Amino acid sequence: MTANERRRAILEVLCVRRYDKRENLAFEFNVSKNTIDRDIIALSCEYPIYTVQGNGGGIYVEKSYKLDKQYLTDEETELLKKILPHCKGETAEIMKSILRKFSLHNQE
Repeated sequence: MTANERRRAILEVLCVRRYDKRENLAFEFNVSKNTIDRDIIALSCEYPIYTVQGNGGGIYVEKSYKLDKQYLTDEETELLKKILPHCKGETAEIMKSILRKFSLHNQE
């Protein structure tokens, strides 16, 4: 398994479980905890994955994130938010619907 294949598999596992510990992932993928740390850093550059230290800590994927769903970029979201105040009636409602469906953070 290549590093990219392993990272994709880790992402898939996290999207199902929503949370795991690096020790569990290291065991499951038969790599060191340091390798998992590097994988999580690489994944967190592209996906909403974050770590929490201490009691209850571990590796999390943002609750609203769904694997392989198309999301607006931050720039696209900001542009639509700037346009929204100029929309009226049904057009404004459609714009809000687009933001709800495709914004990564589900903000209006």
